[in-house]
Amino acid sequence: MSQAPSTARPAPLKLRVGDVVQVKSREEILATLTADGTLDEMPFMPEMLAFAGKHLTVEKRAHKTCDTLEWTGLLSIDDTVHLAGARCTGAVHGGCQAACQIFWKEAWLKKVPASGAPANDRAEAVPAAVCTEASLDAATQQAPAEGDTEVRYRCQATDLRKFGKEMSAWNLMQFVRDIQSGNATVSATLKGIGWRVFRWTNAHFRAYRLQHAVFNQIQRMRGGMINIQLAGPHVKTPKETLDLAIGERVQVKGVEEIRDTLNVEQRNRGLYFDKEMQPYCNRTYEVGARVTQIIEEKTGRMMKLPGDCIIMKGVHCTGRYHKNCPRASPSYFREIWLRRTDAPLSGKLPW
Repeated sequence: MSQAPSTARPAPLKLRVGDVVQVKSREEILATLTADGTLDEMPFMPEMLAFAGKHLTVEKRAHKTCDTLEWTGLLSIDDTVHLAGARCTGAVHGGCQAACQIFWKEAWLKKVPASGAPANDRAEAVPAAVCTEASLDAATQQAPAEGDTEVRYRCQATDLRKFGKEMSAWNLMQFVRDIQSGNATVSATLKGIGWRVFRWTNAHFRAYRLQHAVFNQIQRMRGGMINIQLAGPHVKTPKETLDLAIGERVQVKGVEEIRDTLNVEQRNRGLYFDKEMQPYCNRTYEVGARVTQIIEEKTGRMMKLPGDCIIMKGVHCTGRYHKNCPRASPSYFREIWLRRTDAPLSGKLPW
């Protein structure tokens, strides 16, 4: 068992969306960690040290997140938030380009008063830490199995099920917390619940076509987004090369155009087109990055991504179709799903 930190646990801050916080100093944060660089089994990653001392805004309260390791549903997490503009650079994780949203324990933060005064005027003694910056660096790699020479990384994404607890699909308090924390409005929460009810009835009753027609008619009447089946016609999926550069402006093609590039599993050359990506169709964004390698969460291996893979600025999983999951992982696009454009950048997404 890892040696415990020598500092007492601070009281929860009960942060909400929009609260301004100051990330604690390196010394204060290290004093909260076990020898392997974790708090409540959540790793504090070396890339996070770059934010020490900075003032940031709470983007979402991370009281739940999708289980992207075993796909059991949602995991619950205590006293944790996501901060605006604080994504992992992967600099100490082999150059991983996944740009994951970072989980921040409230114990690593100080709440900044609304007056703008310093988060804490009083200098406090920092206990001796059992974790060092060298320990954090060492903890980014897993201990190799016998005979395994491949580097396997360790991060918050690979350890998700260690610090997240499985949550019942019928847990209704999660929606109350969404509203209380500011993660979602009452309207957005009810729409999300309505989507889950629609999906549940699809799975348990035979009148699928009727339900689908009724759902889409309601969406058309209220100006919402209709549901379109995304399974495509191809066995071998097509490719289009645009050689897009960072900063170029692109339009996401219409959902029917994209469906015509997919196979029955909603993939184009292995890359999945998720339901969460549909709201971005026919809208304009800037290219943020080309992704060539990411850490595979389940194994810790660095995956080289074959073919084109594009991330766009401000385009991420909204969580609308996943019970308002606040993790906001970047959405990956094939170039065949995009076209160059001079149109103005798009604003608020439809729902």
